[in-house]
Parts: sequence; structure tokens; C-alpha cells
Amino acid sequence: MSFLNKFRLAGIRDASALAPVAPVRYPPTGGYLSVAAHRSSGPKSDLRVSNGLKEFLWLLDGLGHGSLLDLGPAWQTTISFFVERGFKVYAEDVLRSWKDFLTVEEERLRSVALGADPTEMTPESRAERFLEGNLTYKQGTFDAVLLWDLVDYLEPALVKRVVAHLTDLLRPGGVVLAMFHSRMPESFCRYRVVDTTALQMLPADMLCPPQRVYQNREIQLLFQGYRTSKSFVGRDQLREVLFVK
Repeated sequence: MSFLNKFRLAGIRDASALAPVAPVRYPPTGGYLSVAAHRSSGPKSDLRVSNGLKEFLWLLDGLGHGSLLDLGPAWQTTISFFVERGFKVYAEDVLRSWKDFLTVEEERLRSVALGADPTEMTPESRAERFLEGNLTYKQGTFDAVLLWDLVDYLEPALVKRVVAHLTDLLRPGGVVLAMFHSRMPESFCRYRVVDTTALQMLPADMLCPPQRVYQNREIQLLFQGYRTSKSFVGRDQLREVLFVK
């Protein structure tokens, strides 16, 4: 069964009608399960029930030897989870790369400020330079992408280019799992897959400040190259959205 047919069976809506579905029912703890109840040791964190992940995996079920791109840190737990399911996993921490890129850019522009071409200092030119050295894969390489909440932390000019680039990297029917904050986040965390229905959220130092909160219409425009989408709204101010190319 194709990815698109699976979405139709699940009652998923077309991207042009993207809107929150009824809030997902989480445990009484407000959407989280204490990690202490799941593991006896490890960093302090929370487990988040994820209906988006559950459906993401359902769409990928039966794919066989697919390829997945994780745009967060290379967690061994996440890699093992997907490798055991027959996937070839790539991990590229785009937010870390973006932070490092901005540090280099500041030094470079400072050294040539007097004679610099003004066009080199625009957000659009920065985005182009960043993508020249990052996410350098061939078109149609991946069947799935874990985008996480990356979009909320990148400059808007870069977000447009990254989403368009990821669309090119996905094969037809490829699936993206993304997250969006409904208000500016006060803290920063990383995500890794624990099991088929839960994500582990690990607090971390904020690499880049959040840039903006994306509204429904803005999300539609960003992902207008996708045929279908479905969203899950949680009580923790996070929306999970699935996109199928």
C-alpha cells in the first residue's frame, strides 16, 4: 500500500486545509511520563507520548530498506530503533551546524566589513552559503525525515530554503515529521525515539534563540509542495505535523 493511500485510509486532509485536529489525549501528567518510570538512570528528561511518531511509523511500515534523515543529534537509541526496522539512517545536526556557521560568518564579515558587498550580508545570501556546505545529498535520497522543531529556530530566509531543499531530497511519497511551538519556547530540548509511541525530551543549552511562531497559513505555504498533511495538537504547546510528498 502506498504512503498516499495510507493517508487516505487514515482520513488525512489535504495540505490546503491544514488545521489542528482535536487535542490528543495525554496521560494525566499533562502529556509527559516521568523518565524515572521508564529508566533507572540517565539524564533528567521527560517522555512525551507522540501520536505523530506513531502515525509516522505506520506510514513507513512495510517500506523495507528505506533511508531516513534525522536532523538532530546522532542519538544511538534513535539510530538503533530505525536500523532494527531495516532503515539506513543519516543524522545531521542542522541547528548545531547553523550556529557554527553563524560564528564563522560573523568573523568573516567583520574582517571584510569595510569592503564587503552588501548583498553578502543579507539573510538570503547567508542561507545560500549555508546550504552550499550542508544537507548535500542527492535528490530523492530519503523516504523519511525527522525535522523535529528545527523550523522554529532558523532564520525565516533559511527555513524557506531548507524546506524546499528537503522536499527535493525526499522521494515521491516520502514523509516528514515536524514539530511547531504554539508560543515562543522558554527552554530548549532535544528529541530521541524511545519506542513506537514515545519520544524522550532532553533539556539542552539553547544553541540559537527561537525566531518565530508559525501560524497555520504560514505552515501551509512552507510545505505547499506536499500532497497531504495531518496535525496533532498537544497540551504542552507543541504541534506535531506529518507531511507526505
